Amino acid sequence: MKKNIAEQGATTQLLSCIAMLLLWLPAVAFAQPRCEYPRPQFERTDWLNLNGSWNYQLDNENIGVEKNYPQATSFAQQITIPFCPESKLSGVGHTDFIEGIWYQRTVIVPQAWQGKRIILHFGGCDYRTQLYVNGKYVGEHFGGNSSFSFDITQFVPTDGKCNIVLGVRDEQRSRLQPAGKQSNLLNSYGCMYTRTTGIWQTVWMEPVADGGLASCRITPSLDEGTFTFEPSFIGYQRGGKLRISVKDGNKTVSRATATASDGSIVTVKLPKVHAWSPEDPHLYTIAFSVEDPSGKVIDEVSSYAGMRKVELRGKKFYLNNKPYIMRLVLDQGFYPDGIWTAPSDEALRHDIELSKNAGFNGARLHQKVFEQRYLYWADHMGYIVWGESPSWGMDWTNPVAGRNFLSEWSEYIERDYNVPCIVAWSPLNEVWMPDKDNQRVRLTNDLYTLTKSLDRTRPVVATSGGYHAGKTDIYAEHCYTQDPKEFYNQLKGITEGKPYIQHPKFSAPYKGEAYIIDEYGGIGWIVNKDSKSWGYGNNPKTKEEYYKRLEGLTADILSLDDICGFCYTQLTDVEQEKNGIYTYERGEKFDMKRIHDIFQMSREKAKQIVKNY
Repeated sequence: MKKNIAEQGATTQLLSCIAMLLLWLPAVAFAQPRCEYPRPQFERTDWLNLNGSWNYQLDNENIGVEKNYPQATSFAQQITIPFCPESKLSGVGHTDFIEGIWYQRTVIVPQAWQGKRIILHFGGCDYRTQLYVNGKYVGEHFGGNSSFSFDITQFVPTDGKCNIVLGVRDEQRSRLQPAGKQSNLLNSYGCMYTRTTGIWQTVWMEPVADGGLASCRITPSLDEGTFTFEPSFIGYQRGGKLRISVKDGNKTVSRATATASDGSIVTVKLPKVHAWSPEDPHLYTIAFSVEDPSGKVIDEVSSYAGMRKVELRGKKFYLNNKPYIMRLVLDQGFYPDGIWTAPSDEALRHDIELSKNAGFNGARLHQKVFEQRYLYWADHMGYIVWGESPSWGMDWTNPVAGRNFLSEWSEYIERDYNVPCIVAWSPLNEVWMPDKDNQRVRLTNDLYTLTKSLDRTRPVVATSGGYHAGKTDIYAEHCYTQDPKEFYNQLKGITEGKPYIQHPKFSAPYKGEAYIIDEYGGIGWIVNKDSKSWGYGNNPKTKEEYYKRLEGLTADILSLDDICGFCYTQLTDVEQEKNGIYTYERGEKFDMKRIHDIFQMSREKAKQIVKNY
């Protein structure tokens, strides 16, 4: 069944790429980049990929509106979308600060789409986006990592010709917007890297009939053997029917019909439950069909879902009602040539493959919201992840920054609620500075409550490392001690309910929550050294020393039953930070069988290693 889904998706993507390339052949002299369907868990067959060559103009002075850029029919320079202007793959490579950029291109909406709503989608655009179509203002969006769309139907003329102009502001140094690991200085330094501005994920357009499906939440219940569907619809046409079909492989195992209206809730029972897990990533195919009052099919969407359950029982993490050790790696999602954007769909898949080969069963998707194609591969390959935000860069004491963060965070959860591989939400990473007027506690609690209100099915790691505050389901701590014996002595207090807390003076007290070391190691091993290269602690002198240190640190965590898992820093080197299992270019540094065996060691073996201290 899994192979069947992958083959269908690959065929659809190939046909789309060929069609789009033929459509654009007079305008471009190179293959269209990132031509796969960008939203694989909510897929329509009729769509138009708008990646490729666009025109652009920098606007650091914020005078584009005064210069009448919204009405521009061209700009002098070209950029390849979906890559940001700082990247090599964009064809620009401008790494200085960019506080404003304008994009322009002409799109011909197919005549066959007349009578339908025309939706223009953006996978990601950093940070504040204003859209104009044929010189008219359509709307704007705040948020650098969340996906968004505009209904441009009323702006499309009868001949279908649309002049699309996008104005983007990215005022990172204002500290009013989340920026993640983007450097706030001119150049990269420490664990801060090259910035991303403007469009950095796929742009596409699709037609949707009035009354068609806008979205549908899918909630699995492993214990009951059911999927619950909560659909919402676009436009105002009502009175039709929503039909849902669930397939296991090529066999339809359940069907349901509901009124096509917001507020409908449909639950389907499976005759036999096959759970999803990293060891067995079984997925069900979902087909949605919307009919108008006359019975005519007006919309069809394909999706998939996994039957899995995540929960905490005491200090242990459970997957599908069984204790499960989270063996995670820190993945920052940077690429030498694309920065935040993977050069290809294959590159996304390959990163997961590299991680699994190293012995990890999942990742913290660190300080960035990963694109939906990455989550698709994690679902299909069997790989658990934490959904995290790019929380660094904002001043959490500023109410405007807090509002910006809360609204964008809610969009992340809504977008990826259905994804089986996401097993936890983690909004904040290493919040530093002592509290000010209790604002840090307030923001943390607001984030926790908001997350729980949007998703009751996953635990929340409110703050990962740094200064802890407010409510959390998992108490997550960071520790980069490099000596295994010292590391164990720091951690062993968990057996008496007194876990390691890096900054107890500024942190909320531990109340018996599940506990994890979600950053450790970071052992430097530098293949190509330069003046800025670094890793945590003193770099080992030999690979044998590296293996021994890595084994000891990992054994320390696994030997303690009250620690529910680990997250090792990190999967790959990123620019000057050279502590990855792999190089920045995804090359191997080590004997991967030895690395795999270390991260996959049993708790029993770990306890034997620790006994020798």
